Order: sequence, then structure tokens, then C-alpha cells
Amino acid sequence: MIDGPLLEPDAIRVLFDGTLSEPRLDHPECVAVDRDRSVWCGGERGQVFRIAPDDSSLEEVASSAGFTLGIAFAPSGDLFVCDLKAASVLRLPAGGDRLETFAQGAAGRGFRIPNALAFDADGRLYVSDSHGFKEPGPGIFRFDPDGEGELWCAAPFDFANGLALAPDGGSLLVAETFARRVVRVAIRGDGSAGETEVVAELPGFLPDGLAFDALGNLYVGCYEPSAILRVTPDGSVRTLVADPEAHALCHPTNLAFRGRTLLTANLGRWHVSAVELDVEGLPLPPARRTAA
Repeated sequence: MIDGPLLEPDAIRVLFDGTLSEPRLDHPECVAVDRDRSVWCGGERGQVFRIAPDDSSLEEVASSAGFTLGIAFAPSGDLFVCDLKAASVLRLPAGGDRLETFAQGAAGRGFRIPNALAFDADGRLYVSDSHGFKEPGPGIFRFDPDGEGELWCAAPFDFANGLALAPDGGSLLVAETFARRVVRVAIRGDGSAGETEVVAELPGFLPDGLAFDALGNLYVGCYEPSAILRVTPDGSVRTLVADPEAHALCHPTNLAFRGRTLLTANLGRWHVSAVELDVEGLPLPPARRTAA
């Protein structure tokens, strides 16, 4: 049983409404925050958009002509992009306007649905491959900054989706959408994938995006019903906020923090939403893992 919401629906505000803007913000799946506090998101035609730091304007920086899924900034400042149509991870160099192919898989295994991204403190990139709709399969890829990669975790996931490195760097959290749960994959001392365990069962919800705050609470954007859940470090789960009308919050997917503001993309509409919290987001990438 997941308890009712901590916040009322009117706590959700529209950060930027792209319904009638030019360019149009069409059904954003992803959201990320750059060092200058600008908010970046993607569109259903492969666009990469930037919302100005004061949230006043939207520009299209680049496009793959595909379908933009997850995005994340590397420690270098480059933006990495999952593209559904190309079945690839693309890179947008910092300050650039042209996407380039970074990876199409690793070790002879191509991506099926590269979906979400997360960087560790050493610049290694984790990529979830959703494999297929209700067709469990591997898994999680990992890439070094030079592009050398591997299928890091070959365990079958029922639509691996959002990713987040734990605050101590010792594990990777994975939203497993159609299993309706969040799982944790241990990162061993040598960097290899360890055991997988369930962090939270989420009956009745389809989890998508993940983000940590500075206190170790995990936030889960749920595609259906339109809600954001909060999982505390002890594993208790509660709804943070929900929108039964699916308007201000409409099929939320990826999450990102900008200070104490939790941002979410809305795959069902044309805007990015914001919820003000009383805690800062975990800085990205997380701190290097401390020795045991």
C-alpha cells in the first residue's frame, strides 16, 4: 500500500509551456539541467531543446530526426542522448549544435531500445536497454569516456528504464517499468555488476524516471498514473504529488533537480513541470565511491 500524496496537485507548476511556442515542445520524454541552470529536454522528432536559465524561452539546439529518449550531461559538459529511431547513444559536444554517434551497443551486441543514461563520478556512462515491450531481456550497458563498452549487467529486466547512481556510488538504481518496481544493482569493488535486489515494489504504478535528493530520498516519475513517488532510504514509499486530471503532470517520465526544484518531463503534453521541495537535489554526477 502506497500512502496518499504529501503535496496537493496545485504544488505542480508549469516551468515552460511549449504548446504554442516556436519551436514547439512536443511531448518531452527527458529532462536534464546544465551547469548554467538551463533546462534541456527532447522531442518526438529527435529534437534537443534548451530552456533558458530564466525559463523565458526555448531554442532547438540540435536534432537527430529520430525520437529523443533519455539525456544526461557528462562531467565534461557534453550532452548524451538516447535515440529510439537510431537505436544509438548520441553525443552533443558542449557548445556544439551537431549530434554525433557515440555508441550503438557494445561487444557485438546492439541496442534494442536505449532508454536512459547515468554518469558516475569517473565519467563512465550507464545505459539502460529496455529490450522490448513486456519482453524481458538484458540489460544495462556501461561505457568508458573513450567509448569502449560492455554489457555490464546481463540480468533480464522487464523494461529497464530510468537510472540513478546511489549517493555513495556503490550501486545503480533501475526503474523496471512493467515489473512495477525499482531495483538496485550492486557495483563491486572492481566495477563489475553485483547482485540485484528489489528496492521498492510499486503496485499500480509504472515507474519511469529516477532522481535522488541530497538526503538520499529517491524520486520516481510514474508514467501511469500521473504521479511522482518518494522512496526513503529505509525503503518506505509514499506519493509525493499526483495529478488525477493528468494536466499539470501528464505521464511524467524523466526527472532532474535544479537546486530544490524537482523537474519532470511530460510525455503526454507539451511542457516541463516543476515541484518545489525543501531539500536540494543530489549533485550530478555523484561523489566517488568511498573505500569500505
